[in-house]
Amino acid sequence: MSVVTAAADRSICSPLPVLGKDVTVPLVTGGEVTYAALDYAASAPALQRVWDDVAAYAPYYGSVHRGAGYLSQLSTDLFENSRKAVAEFLGCRAGDQVIFTRSTTDSLNLLAGAVPADCQVFVYETEHHASLLPWRDARVTYLNAPRTPAQAIETLERALAGRDPYGPALVCVTGASNVTGELWPVKELAAAAHAHGARIVLDAAQLAPHHPVDIDELDVDWVAFSGHKLYAPFGSGVLAGRADWLQDAEPYLAGGGASRKVARRTDGGVDVEWHSTAARHEAGSPNVIGVYSIASACKALTEAGFDRLVAREQQLVTRVREGLAEVPQVKVLSLFGDDAPRVGVISFVVEGWNSSHFAAALSAEYGIGVRDGLFCAHPLVRTLLGSDPQDPGECGAPEAEPGERSLNAIRVSFGAGTPDEHIERFVRAVKELVSEGAQWKYRTEDGRCVPDRGTAQV
Repeated sequence: MSVVTAAADRSICSPLPVLGKDVTVPLVTGGEVTYAALDYAASAPALQRVWDDVAAYAPYYGSVHRGAGYLSQLSTDLFENSRKAVAEFLGCRAGDQVIFTRSTTDSLNLLAGAVPADCQVFVYETEHHASLLPWRDARVTYLNAPRTPAQAIETLERALAGRDPYGPALVCVTGASNVTGELWPVKELAAAAHAHGARIVLDAAQLAPHHPVDIDELDVDWVAFSGHKLYAPFGSGVLAGRADWLQDAEPYLAGGGASRKVARRTDGGVDVEWHSTAARHEAGSPNVIGVYSIASACKALTEAGFDRLVAREQQLVTRVREGLAEVPQVKVLSLFGDDAPRVGVISFVVEGWNSSHFAAALSAEYGIGVRDGLFCAHPLVRTLLGSDPQDPGECGAPEAEPGERSLNAIRVSFGAGTPDEHIERFVRAVKELVSEGAQWKYRTEDGRCVPDRGTAQV
């Protein structure tokens, strides 16, 4: 091995330890195999580091912010230090707030409730439903799917140029597609938004687990992401960014924690003074374990080094794409083309196969977990499949029987905890299923394609 090659290899890390890496699952054809978790885009496995940190803290769990006891004070410090860790992870600016939520969906719904009443919102049809749907009380302009990053910027600039120049405006965009994995030109879109007096929120659900996200560098106004995609279980999320709209809005939830002072009026009513800090939108007992798990994951990814994580992931992306390219029946879905930079999220269809049937066979015969359907991005997947983007579609197995074509797709996704063997097994399985067919018969049951246990092997 040359000195140059050795140096390059040292720049790429091994998979990060995750829970479930040794779990075995039964195969319908007999025997067991180590489970290949290739559905990171839905929920990534928990980092071992995160699990260990949570387990060490769990005996000391207590209520936060208002308890006088030692465990309460310790938990409060841990909760607020977690907020600081997330702010550092995101490169928050002075004055930015970090609000803990349940998920990206929850974060964007919170922001949707905080936008001024006359706000215009601009959203690409390519967004995940978490970004596409929350803006029910605003004037929404849905932008057509761009076919290049440059076209994405041009489309936004054209839409913003025609807006009311005096009212507030907000642009919502993903950092990495949950369907194609392609990276969007976030910094350029932020510049375009600000040039036209608009603000921008970044859906970083698929970006933050794979790439560093720096609010200051990208010059976005808000960032939203989920813990369960960032190797942190327990159902927590983050909305971070500018404080002014959030401080001016009614609390997301009314209740304890959000209120600073509450007093009865002489007329029998109640006067409330709400907090102006992040607590304004964090009413109720917070998910301390979930919040701490996010902070732990942020620290673990930072310490591992994003440059090394990205380098290794790109090796996996290349292996999957090259392997799929060797199968003529496979069509990989893409907006921006083969050369577009992307994270470890790849969707495809297989000629002559129902996508749910193909995904079921990967699971039952190879122990590989992927996802099939429309991935909560129905307009985008319909556009990529060449069908009418206005078709509402449906997630899960369609009416088509196993073996028939469906207007769904298959998604394989991976990240920092994925072993090379899982990728190699996946590529081999795709080739074998396409060339040899499934070894078992399948049927649709309760909207899912499943092995027919009452029949013999094919």
